[in-house]
Amino acid sequence: MVPDERNPILIRVHSRSFAADVFGRSFAALCFAAAVLMTAGCSQRSGGSGPPEGGPPAFPVKVVVVQEQMVPDATDYLATLRSRNSSALQPQVEGEITRILVHSGERVEAGAAILEIDPLKQQAAVNNQEATHTSKLATLELNRVEFERRKKLFEAGVISRADLDAAEAAFHASRADAEALDAGVREQKVQLRYYSVKAPTPGIIGDIPVHVGDRVTTQTLLTTIDRGGELEAYINVPAEKSRNLRTGLAVDILDSDGKPVQRSRVTFVSPQVESGTQTLLLKALVANAGGRFRNDQSVHARVIWQERKAALIPVTAVSRLSGKIFAFVAESQGQQTFARQRIIQVGDLNGNDYVVLEGIKPGDRLITSGIQLLVDGMPILPQS
Repeated sequence: MVPDERNPILIRVHSRSFAADVFGRSFAALCFAAAVLMTAGCSQRSGGSGPPEGGPPAFPVKVVVVQEQMVPDATDYLATLRSRNSSALQPQVEGEITRILVHSGERVEAGAAILEIDPLKQQAAVNNQEATHTSKLATLELNRVEFERRKKLFEAGVISRADLDAAEAAFHASRADAEALDAGVREQKVQLRYYSVKAPTPGIIGDIPVHVGDRVTTQTLLTTIDRGGELEAYINVPAEKSRNLRTGLAVDILDSDGKPVQRSRVTFVSPQVESGTQTLLLKALVANAGGRFRNDQSVHARVIWQERKAALIPVTAVSRLSGKIFAFVAESQGQQTFARQRIIQVGDLNGNDYVVLEGIKPGDRLITSGIQLLVDGMPILPQS
């Protein structure tokens, strides 16, 4: 039956029923609180290590001592690692590749042959110049003999001074031609060595994008050689952070779980903003003795603006109710330990922990398990 103005008795009955229900729930809650307080009082009077006689048993919980740690004020960015010891191999001559003598990932020593470019055309040029050089040497010898003969004739008064000067000029000209051609032959022979591309340093061969039969020029990338060792992290930071940037700023390199694996320092801050992205380039050295990182690898880098000491507590030790944040600490009274609820204020997350701003201090014994089953003043059995 629906209550209305024509049935006021039913309205009063429903109102009384609702009031009785509210009263009953409130009374039950008060009784539970009174029982907890009585349990705590009995525990204090008994002075025993266990629960008071006739009271509820102590609830087992895990307890940790709150520690003060260095908490960074930091921002995470995507960074690219680049080798400081990587060499790009490009040919110094043009031609067709005839042999590739290594494969990607192979370790080579300095001077090891990497690939060969067809040298036949260059060899023909060398042979031609050598033949020309031989001809020039023959002319030089002929002019030398002629010059010596005319010197004797001039001394005997048989020829004029002009005839002697002409013979001397021809001798010197032919000598200059022979010397110039000799230098050209040596240069062409040096060029011939460039048709065999060799490793300038020891290291690991990178990708080889060319194939046998490809024609290459002096602009063609043949491969790379990485000597390993330290890398540089290239970090692009928004230009609005420019006033906070400086060399020596701490940078943490993070793993895939977001945990720091190496601390570095900013070694370079670009004086110019990238016009397209409105970012500033930072560089930081990254040690790589164990070969954990690779050239051109993308990683997360945490730029640490400043650090301060603060208490940290696990996220799992925190509960929220009516817009407030609570945590439980263990407090001892005599030989009995009780759970005490505290209202706290927290800051940013640091990994899986909250930075505590107020309510808990270093040295407090924080309860980290079963917090949903605890009430303020409840007897507990701490476990480490």
